[in-house]
Amino acid sequence: MSAASPEERLPSGTGHKPGVLATSATNLEQRIASGLVMITIALGLLYAGTLPFAFLVLAVALVMSWEWGHLVRGASSDAAFGVHGMAVGVAVALAATGFPVLAVAVLFSGAIAVVPLSSGRRARLSATGVLYVGLPAVALLWFRHDPRFGFAAIVFLFLVVWSTDTMAYVFGRAIGGPKLWPSISPNKTWAGFIGGIAASAVMGGLFALFVPDASSWKLAGLGLLLGVIAQGGDLAESSLKRGFGVKDASRLIPGHGGVMDRMDSFVAVAIAAAIIAIAVNARAPAVALLVGG
Repeated sequence: MSAASPEERLPSGTGHKPGVLATSATNLEQRIASGLVMITIALGLLYAGTLPFAFLVLAVALVMSWEWGHLVRGASSDAAFGVHGMAVGVAVALAATGFPVLAVAVLFSGAIAVVPLSSGRRARLSATGVLYVGLPAVALLWFRHDPRFGFAAIVFLFLVVWSTDTMAYVFGRAIGGPKLWPSISPNKTWAGFIGGIAASAVMGGLFALFVPDASSWKLAGLGLLLGVIAQGGDLAESSLKRGFGVKDASRLIPGHGGVMDRMDSFVAVAIAAAIIAIAVNARAPAVALLVGG
């Protein structure tokens, strides 16, 4: 879950406009308050166990499914959303009870089933949305089931995304300079990108101190890789929104926009982490991610 991506949220060119500065300050306060609430809920339910965490994952996934349909089809509730939501809900239930492979099969079936309910580009994007929402949800619950490091693995992913987003903002605002991809995300800079991935590498190295048998160098490298992927996920969602001419997926979260806007980095990171774990040791994914084979 992305605690914030304020580098994209804050308007540029506000240096000499007191009214705009006041609005920006208010928005920042809302972001911080909303972010702290989301972090507290996420960590609390994650610590409580797989099933409490699964309820959070399900709630977030269903809201994202609704936002996806609203964005790509302009529909708040239609047949495609029904199929999308049902596939994601069943997949989350299966993953939460220890059947991640079946959960993935349900998601691909749902992606196929949703295609006839739309047309053209919207059909393809509707199918993509089932996987975009469902695969990271299944991955998180798969990691949480690992009895040894399930909790630690997800905390690690949270910290990587949060540190990347936060320090990308700090470096981007403090240094400025050339834009990263102005046609997609006008406020993101190369300075922010480099600062963000450096922070995720440092966070990975430090996190290894709290994980028995983990290598600081390996987790620093993993943090660096996932930091790059996190910012790629952010840019991918920005590109999607720009294609439909919107700034936020919704306005559900004060100061943040929609749930998709906060989960864009984490979606990419969760999927990438699952692929890494599968390649190393699919029977113990959290151990594979944090310690290795």
